[in-house]
Amino acid sequence: MVIGKTDEPYLETGIAKYVGRLEHYVPFELKIIPDIKNRKTLSEAQQKKSEGELLLSQFQPGDFIVLLDENGKTFSSRGFSKWVESQMNTGCKRLVFVIGGPYGFSQEVYGKANSKISLSEMTFSHQMVRLVFVEQLYRAFTILKGEAYHHD
Repeated sequence: MVIGKTDEPYLETGIAKYVGRLEHYVPFELKIIPDIKNRKTLSEAQQKKSEGELLLSQFQPGDFIVLLDENGKTFSSRGFSKWVESQMNTGCKRLVFVIGGPYGFSQEVYGKANSKISLSEMTFSHQMVRLVFVEQLYRAFTILKGEAYHHD
């Protein structure tokens, strides 16, 4: 689940490539929550609150909610694949990864989250993170299946 559309065609192409590949392993949907209206006139706190309300309305009972957050747990690609496998084996209804807007998440969204992960100590644009994350998720499934995509 992501806030706002992807503006750059090269990112859209890459994201679509990996989303298509992921669908060979698991049912996968990239849910895009539309940008909030008049966001440029809102403060950072107001944007996070409004985006948070939109996100909260999309969560379902039984969801395991994972925020992509700079303060989350970091993994190697192999470690992430093991983590994904363990989450899938717990029987959660939906494993929902959430990429927020440019200012992150509201406290209400943090309160609903079951976990937080970080892709890097570096900061990426919230649009760039989409491509990096879907590639890493695809990589995790190829590792779990023992396919030759990942090299140590």
